[in-house]
Amino acid sequence: MAETPFQQETPQSRRYLPIAEHGLIGDLRSVALVGSDGTIDWYCSPSFDAPSVFAALLDAERGGRFELAASVPAHTKQFYFPDTNVLITRFFTEEGVGEVQDFMPVGTGRPGEEGRHRLIRRVICVRGTVPFRALVAPRFGYGADPHTLREVAGLLLFDAGERALTLTATVAMECDGRDARAEFKLGEGESAVFALDQAGGEIAPRGCAHAEAEHEFNATVAYWRHWLAQSRYRGRWREMVHRSALTLKLLTYAPTGAIVAAPTTSLPEQLGGERNWDYRYVWVRDAAFAVYALLRLGFAGEAEAFMRFVTTHISPGDGAVEGPLQIMYGIDGRAELPESELPHLEGYAGSAPVRVGNAAASQLQLDIYGALIDSIYLYDKWAQPISSAQWDDLCHLVNWVCDHWDQPDEGVWETRGGRKNFLYSRLMCWVAIERAIRLANRRGLPADLPRWRGSRDDIYRRIMDRGWSEQRGAFTQCEDSDVLDASLLMMPLAKFIAPTDPKWLSTLDALTEDLVSDSLVYRYDPEASPDGLRGDEGTFSICSFWYVEALVRAGRVDEARLAFEKMLTYANHLGLYAEEIGRTGEQQGNFPQAFTHLALISAAFNLDKALG
Repeated sequence: MAETPFQQETPQSRRYLPIAEHGLIGDLRSVALVGSDGTIDWYCSPSFDAPSVFAALLDAERGGRFELAASVPAHTKQFYFPDTNVLITRFFTEEGVGEVQDFMPVGTGRPGEEGRHRLIRRVICVRGTVPFRALVAPRFGYGADPHTLREVAGLLLFDAGERALTLTATVAMECDGRDARAEFKLGEGESAVFALDQAGGEIAPRGCAHAEAEHEFNATVAYWRHWLAQSRYRGRWREMVHRSALTLKLLTYAPTGAIVAAPTTSLPEQLGGERNWDYRYVWVRDAAFAVYALLRLGFAGEAEAFMRFVTTHISPGDGAVEGPLQIMYGIDGRAELPESELPHLEGYAGSAPVRVGNAAASQLQLDIYGALIDSIYLYDKWAQPISSAQWDDLCHLVNWVCDHWDQPDEGVWETRGGRKNFLYSRLMCWVAIERAIRLANRRGLPADLPRWRGSRDDIYRRIMDRGWSEQRGAFTQCEDSDVLDASLLMMPLAKFIAPTDPKWLSTLDALTEDLVSDSLVYRYDPEASPDGLRGDEGTFSICSFWYVEALVRAGRVDEARLAFEKMLTYANHLGLYAEEIGRTGEQQGNFPQAFTHLALISAAFNLDKALG
């Protein structure tokens, strides 16, 4: 693996794989990140937001890891088994070629074992002979909880009290009371199996021999291919769109229908900076946008599950005192997400702090109402009609927006520099009311339409009057300001303004000049608009795909296609994206990011449509 420029910055950073050098596997309850060197360095069990078992990604010494690799010099390549979330890491040595197949079965299909969580690593020698080594070194509770290791009924039990894992291996393992190791050689056609299972409760431990691993592999492949077959996308970028869809599916929590923003915490937006956040929760905005992207492709089941999550867990009236909705919730619908720091972990490449929980849950971000109501509108239009109770809840939200749309808030980017009159928040309040009016008219549903229309029109005039800067010749980040913001790329996408309106085209040109770098788009300039945090950040990938869509709708299709193709070159080797892209092309922030992948789907869909 060639070193990227930022790997060479410090001795600490050399102990960490680049964020982009990872693949993702999961079982719709949790995920694991598998490095291109064969090491699992991030895994939380039994759910996305549970404490970590392997977290070497956040502390190379204390975090814990599951290494499985050739024990001789080798170069590696990773790919996904076609049309699945089964990850293959190949090791090319002088004496032969071996591969590790990593996957997490999606449900065992065995009665009484619905709660089992299993991670399987199958090693196969496909040519010649290859020596391998394995190290299973869990560190429970974000590396803070001690554990013991002992043999029980032919299995190895890693016991940390409330949390425990069993390991099955078809090769001999050496144990030291804490970790398990193995050295073994495979000839062509030979294989070895390692399976980690959640232990405890009513689930009886069991092994995983070669035949069962083969069965689980085939069942997992069949599950993902059956799911992906629902896609209606037949466009030019099918591989990238389908990889993004498979990634979004991995970020769903099957028991509740929740969709997490990302499966990791505290991966830095800037090395050495403080912009490290926990994204393992349900942002109303991100999840609603994900529903839109999946509906576009024909995946109505995920949209239905998320609507059920909304109805069950975040009915209007619950949550923060700031309004009927919080901006985010736990995957089980809980409203309390207290933020704390883990000082015993050094952070990715020394980028502390490591945070769990998220204090932004208490922020006021008015745009979430537009994102959610737009997704409900589209679900009603493309999937199935919402119920009378859901309509009553929606009316409650719209009436609240009519009363509160003109408040200052923290905005879509969750700045910690104080509330402002952000234009994007106004825009999405307009969307909330406008989509509700459409839905009421199309379905003939009862609503206070005169009041709704009045508020909608007031927001429109306010944006046009106080959101436009004659000096910049552009719409701006906040009212009565001259600062630009990439969130305004949503104005034509949300159908607030015609994509060829002279005011919008002037805004698009200004954004291009100020915030775009080789198709990559910065959210805003922290120097011009202080956000209460130290340091800089990379370009924000969802904004880069919004930019593609804005160019398409403005009729600049050739520019849009070039920008889109450039963005595809910034994906990692598996087609995955983090939240941001750094100055030299490295992935930054939590990984992979739902925001980026849902925007890729939407941009590809609309660009295909424009190209004919």
